Amino acid sequence: MMLGDLGADVIKIERPVSGDETRGWGPPFDARGESAYYLSINRNKLSIACDLSDPADRDVIARLIDGADVLVENFRPGALARAGFAPAGILERRPALIWCTISGFGADSDRPGYDFVVQAERGWMAITGESGGAPMKVGVALADVVAGKDAAIAVLAALVARARTGKGGRVVTSLAHSATAALVNVAQNALITGDEAKRWGNAHPNLVPYEAFQARDRQIVIAVGSDAQWGACARALGLDALAADGTLATNAGRLAARDRVCGAIAQRLREQDAAHWCALLDRVGVPCGVVKGVRESLREVSASPLTGVWPEAPATVRRPPPMLDEHGAEIRRRGWGAFA
Repeated sequence: MMLGDLGADVIKIERPVSGDETRGWGPPFDARGESAYYLSINRNKLSIACDLSDPADRDVIARLIDGADVLVENFRPGALARAGFAPAGILERRPALIWCTISGFGADSDRPGYDFVVQAERGWMAITGESGGAPMKVGVALADVVAGKDAAIAVLAALVARARTGKGGRVVTSLAHSATAALVNVAQNALITGDEAKRWGNAHPNLVPYEAFQARDRQIVIAVGSDAQWGACARALGLDALAADGTLATNAGRLAARDRVCGAIAQRLREQDAAHWCALLDRVGVPCGVVKGVRESLREVSASPLTGVWPEAPATVRRPPPMLDEHGAEIRRRGWGAFA
């Protein structure tokens, strides 16, 4: 979808009858019967239903591959080869093709890849949730999203390389590796200390104050990322004693006094509404914000029940998510000319 947003012509090849499994991942469903999940990730595509066991459909797929710049697939190892689409053979015949495989646990693993399993096995659940609570998954299928973005970046890099060399090739991403790499500073903490990472709830393992607090009417987050911001924060909140305390002038000092610092902030913020504190902190350049619901946050962007959250420029929304095999007859007749 991201490549389609950026202007790529995308043909989505689905199994007959049921199509993409996410079409049934509901409710909610829209008036056409399409699930919200499916609609959120399938704009800017055309759909054709093909049966890999049908010789005529395999011929259609072969013609589409011959006209494509990029092929993206997430089949388990050997599945496409058994259907007559072995990557090595196709790339030997079409060296300019870019073949992108998105797997669950690596190109050689036969394990099916699902976001929830990956979050469990790659440390995300272990660091998500309250410090005294149970491990918790992230509230969106973020491992899927990160892996998709990694795949899109890899494809774009391969296109640049092909423009310079004339050669395509194979790029491989996996949910498991993308999720592990996305641990970034949490992984680095563990590598340096040798200690297991912990759950911090809405707090931060390396920064103080950097967490959620309860104002008089609703929650607010304060994200102090520098020592200068700390001084501005303390003064804006009227915590003059903390601002003047030299032991808190550095983040290391504040980290050592986490309970004292955060306790004082929590007590002060309960005295006024969130809007009052945000105005004061915004004025002095301290990162902050109220904790919003999803519908509240959607009011600040362009979004549609049919095409989801619109991308930022230079990307555009040109087509709604397709119905199953909506463009099948035209694609069979005209191939890539269906985009004309």
